[in-house]
Amino acid sequence: MERKAEIERKTRETAVTVAIHLDGSGQTEIRTGIPFFDHMLTLFGVHGFFDLSIRAQGDLEIDSHHTVEDVGIVLGDAISKALDERQGIRRYGFAVTPMDEALATVAIDLSRRAYLVFQVPAGEASSTAFNRSLANEFFKSIAHRAGMNLHIRVSYGDNEHHILEAVFKSFGRALQQAVGMDPRISGVRSSKGSL
Repeated sequence: MERKAEIERKTRETAVTVAIHLDGSGQTEIRTGIPFFDHMLTLFGVHGFFDLSIRAQGDLEIDSHHTVEDVGIVLGDAISKALDERQGIRRYGFAVTPMDEALATVAIDLSRRAYLVFQVPAGEASSTAFNRSLANEFFKSIAHRAGMNLHIRVSYGDNEHHILEAVFKSFGRALQQAVGMDPRISGVRSSKGSL
């Protein structure tokens, strides 16, 4: 069974379509109208080996908050749908990624128990429409919609671009590990027998 999903969501503020293939090769096509956010989502897809297509139109004339949040919602829904019943997956993933002076650690549990810990320092401000605060909103949306316990910690870093780049690369790598299939697992990876 191919682990793919495509989700579309339209509101008065945004129109977002996400397609993801969990067992892809890292091919991405991202158009959100927010160039730096597109760059971060591309890093997530490439380093997670996810084939990822994201098209978003939002009320960017106001700001980028609604678009970023809604992309997180739809991407989280798509990840959850592609995982189906989550049978045979490793469930846990972990990655540590450096980017110049910044070091990011991401740990994931695909337990269906949504929670986000986001410990990311304020770095040298970036002049883009996507920043640390919006990254927090994005990951909050993903964690809740994908049923993911997500811990993100940046131990140190000065440049916000480098900090966020390390975070998105770690997120892709950790999620790839967590969604990976393990032939030793029958059903779901839980002593309770369900997630």
